[in-house]
Amino acid sequence: AVKTCVFTGHRILSEDFSLKATEKAVETVIKKGVDTFYNGMAMGFDLSSAEIVLKLKKKYPQIRLIACIPFYGQEKNFPEKDKKRYREILKKADEQILLSDTYYRGCLHKRDLYMAERGDCMIAYCKKSTGGAAYTVRCFQKVCPNGEILYL
Repeated sequence: AVKTCVFTGHRILSEDFSLKATEKAVETVIKKGVDTFYNGMAMGFDLSSAEIVLKLKKKYPQIRLIACIPFYGQEKNFPEKDKKRYREILKKADEQILLSDTYYRGCLHKRDLYMAERGDCMIAYCKKSTGGAAYTVRCFQKVCPNGEILYL
């Protein structure tokens, strides 16, 4: 049974990005039995999708948000507005997983792999074949070859 869902997406959201479509995708997987969402807490898609999960908790109290933080202080260089969103989400997340106390080369990939290994399905806002989102999609396809990916 599908129980866990992983998010991946770009930091920069283009015009075609839709919060509505993202929310619809989240509801779709909830109806398939997903109750746990893994989120990498990066700017852009991650923060938006985390906020959607928290919003939908009112309607689906069984769902859980797990914030997967690649290194302590990830939000340090976020713009003020996103720092605030980040801290709000962390406060409301059901669980926080801190993968490293400090930044090191490759720690973001390590976070992506950590999440991919735990997912039954994935919601991806991935418009390019290079970069972090595409890397995470490939990771997920490798470790979960039968996992469904909902592309936004």
